[in-house]
This record gives sequence, C-alpha cells and structure tokens, in this order.
Amino acid sequence: MRPTHVVRASWLRLAMAMAVAGLAGLVVAGTPASAKPASDVIVLPGASSAEGITTGRGSTFYAGDLFLGDIFRGNLQSGTAELFIDAPDGRMALGMSFDEETGLLFVAGGFTGQAYVYDTVTGATVASYQLGDPSTTIVNDVTLTEEGAWFTNSASSVLYLVPMTGGIPGAASSLALSGPAAVISGGINLNGIAATADGATLVVAHSANAALYTVNPDTGASTLIEGVSVPNVDGIVLQGRRLWAVQNFINQISAVRLSSDLSSGLVEKVIKSSHFQTPTTAALHGANLAAVNAKFDTGFPPTADEYEVVIVRR
Repeated sequence: MRPTHVVRASWLRLAMAMAVAGLAGLVVAGTPASAKPASDVIVLPGASSAEGITTGRGSTFYAGDLFLGDIFRGNLQSGTAELFIDAPDGRMALGMSFDEETGLLFVAGGFTGQAYVYDTVTGATVASYQLGDPSTTIVNDVTLTEEGAWFTNSASSVLYLVPMTGGIPGAASSLALSGPAAVISGGINLNGIAATADGATLVVAHSANAALYTVNPDTGASTLIEGVSVPNVDGIVLQGRRLWAVQNFINQISAVRLSSDLSSGLVEKVIKSSHFQTPTTAALHGANLAAVNAKFDTGFPPTADEYEVVIVRR
C-alpha cells in the first residue's frame, strides 16, 4: 500500500476545512436481505483512510480508501472485506455508486477534481474524468439516474454529469445551480446527492447550511426542503419518500420522511451506534444501513489504526 504522503499539497490546503464539515456520501439502495448480518462491524483490512460506500449485487458492498483511492469489496452478510482495486497513484475515493445494469462503479475523486469509472468484474478503469481544477474543486459524491452519473462539487455551486449511452460513459458536462443550494457559505457546501426513482429530481445535502435541497436536473434550479435541519450532514440515502442523512461529527444518522412533493420533511428517528466514529456515508441493504467510519475526529488526514463499516437497523 502507498503512504498517505502522496496526497498533493493543493488538496491539503482545501482539506483543512473538512475538519469541521466532513465529506460526501453515497446513496444507492441495495438488494433486500432479511437475515441478520454475521457482524455489526466489518473491518476494511489495510485501509489507511475511508469515506465512501455503496452496495452492489446481493450482499456485496464497495468502500473506498479516501487518500489512496483504493476500492475494497466485501460482503455485508458474512462480514468480510478485502482489497479489490489498487488504484493508481494520485487518486482518491469519496462517494461512490454502483450501476446494477452495467456492473460499473462510479467514484468521486475529491481534491483531485476527478471522477473514475471502474469495471467491477475485472477491476479495470473504464474511464477517468478531470471535472475541475484541483485547487478549487472537491468532487464529493455521486448518484445515478437513467441519464447518467451526477457528481457534486463541495467547493462550487455546480454539478457534473457523466452521461451513459448503451452502457458506455460519455463526455462530462457541468450544470450551474441557482437558488439556495448555490450558496457557498463554508469549506464544504454541496455534499451528498441522491435521485428520485424516475430521475426527475435530485436531492443534495449542503454541509455548511445543515440543509437539504431539491434540484431540477434540467435547469439547475434548487429549492429548500422545509422543516429539516441536519447539522454536520454528509452522505444521504433516498428510497421513495424516506431519506437517511449521515451526520458525521455528531455520530448519528437522521431518518427523514419527506412530503409527496419533496417540499418538506420531518425527522422521524435518529439512529446511533456505539461503533460510530465520524461516519460519512451510508448504503441501504434490506432493513439495514451500512455506514463508513472516516474517523476524522483523529485528525485530517485521519490517524486511526483501522477503518470499518458499521451496520445498523434503519
């Protein structure tokens, strides 16, 4: 494994802001499973850091090494994980999303300003993108629609789209946001992202504003989801009218019921675990949520001896 000193200085200048606000999340629903997992905690063996997670087929999950960009593959039912992709030097891994139809894994590249697409059969890089200038871009999270993969930028009021045609990623484009989600008010702004089942509406988490917004993917217009305050919000998970917001530094996940038009919401439940240590992102798997401990409370870059996935009931 590569040492963390390979992280570029430009990333570290931006990284200091994240000690307050955290990073992105992932929001892909997994295959339902009713059996109790073998363990509530799954260690990512050899990881030097962690941040993103998504579920794949069956009980498979993928999680990333934040600063090395490596991808781990594991099984939520058996409670095991192993290194799957040893990423090239200079990559990072934040939010990620798995496409069931193509078997492709889309990964946000953080302070590199990049995004990556991996083949989950071979582990090969299918495509890579330079979405923005590394000195002013934090590509933080990603969600999938029929149109393609949408990525957030935590340092600017813009989303990026990598379109998919016939299962092949195309040239990336950007979408400027307007309205309240476009406000840049802290070190980490736009963070987690999710999409409705029909792809007609995107939902974004704004860390600095402790808020959730809807975004029109055609125009970039945004609207506040009223009645929901989510301090330290990071990654989000959306299923129908239920939303789960990971709140990193306060070690909890808020379960939110949204109105039918997504204009408002109500926090119905707060999920906590003694195993949480600044969780950043989560993925849905049946009756459970699998959340990644980033351990930013140990520093940035973090200095923990190991990193893990924590399974909780949703």
